[in-house]
Amino acid sequence: MLRVFITGYGIVSAFGKSWAEFRSALLKKQNAVKYMKDWEQYKELTTYLGAPILDYHYPKEWSRKQLRSLGRVSQYSVEAAGLALQMAGLYKDERIQDGRMGVASGSSTGSTDAVMQLAKLLFMGESDCNANSYIKSMPHTTAANIAIFYGLKGRMIPTSSACTSASHAIGYSYEAIKYGQIPMMLAGGAEELCPSECYVFNSLYATSQKNSTPNLTPSPFDANRDGLVIGEGACMLVLESEESMLSRGATPIAEVVGFGSTCDGVHITKPEAKTMQSAMELALKDAQILPSDIGYLNAHATATKWGDIVESYATNKVFGDKIAISSLKSYIGHTLGACGAIESIASIEMMNEGLFAPTINLKEIDKECAKLDYLQDFREIKTNYVMNNNFAFGGVNTSLIFKKV
Repeated sequence: MLRVFITGYGIVSAFGKSWAEFRSALLKKQNAVKYMKDWEQYKELTTYLGAPILDYHYPKEWSRKQLRSLGRVSQYSVEAAGLALQMAGLYKDERIQDGRMGVASGSSTGSTDAVMQLAKLLFMGESDCNANSYIKSMPHTTAANIAIFYGLKGRMIPTSSACTSASHAIGYSYEAIKYGQIPMMLAGGAEELCPSECYVFNSLYATSQKNSTPNLTPSPFDANRDGLVIGEGACMLVLESEESMLSRGATPIAEVVGFGSTCDGVHITKPEAKTMQSAMELALKDAQILPSDIGYLNAHATATKWGDIVESYATNKVFGDKIAISSLKSYIGHTLGACGAIESIASIEMMNEGLFAPTINLKEIDKECAKLDYLQDFREIKTNYVMNNNFAFGGVNTSLIFKKV
């Protein structure tokens, strides 16, 4: 079995397109949540909160031909992939186009404006559909567009599993490299903000209703939390084998050492603590380390009532009450298909620096949540291992472990 390293990453987020920008925003302890006035037209919504990327501009060098098949979610992911390749020193390198690099990526859905074009065709008999409408709307639009844009010819692993899309992509890429199937992978996920996705959670009474105070929500693990806020963005990682990395003199950012994934097999939207726990235990077993080796855990923690409680108890079962834990969704909202990658990179960079961000808006820890070391302010922690957990509709559970290098 081969060792797997991260040698580059790219972020497109509400906090910017670099770790420096992202870190600066975290230090301010302010979130990216906004009141979405345009959403007032949707009468069935009772929440108008989102965490958007403001004034997004795709790279000016992109051609009209390249843009034809890129909906917003693919624009985010293709740009993030390019930034990752640049950091890894592989941008326009012939080694990524000869079959040695593949891609794993997903999102909750494709671009919804393209879905609307297709729906209009079905319901009204006419539409402004074109040859690329399906390409922009298909579930694997991010993976396909990344592969085509950069000429990747290795394996493609579409991972559209809602909130675990990116963490599945990282996990499956890690396994593909670990077991010698391919030496390099681009892995991650993306999401574009759409009121339709907000409506799904709104109809389940899972969205925050604090429309007048967007800066105070979401508030994971807080006794007065009232639901999640949808965000958007993308993050892609370059994963490669140790041999591949050393052969070209690349510098590792972190090592991927553990991955665990389970499914609840019980309910489509109600999470189960036992299978969350199993995912974490599988990741620890894969990494061949003890729970006490993990110095920080980034929680999925979306600020829903039941979800935070169940996750806290699953975490306590594995780690006891001493594990340092926080939720980055309190800053950028729930980025759905992108969160597994964005939160993994943030956890890695915080580990490398030794300074970990707290959950903001956590004023009063919910007594119904299990006892854990909930970070309410920045803390210096020296650790060689961090864990990132993500859970999704359908009863999907993922856990990733990264090691400092």
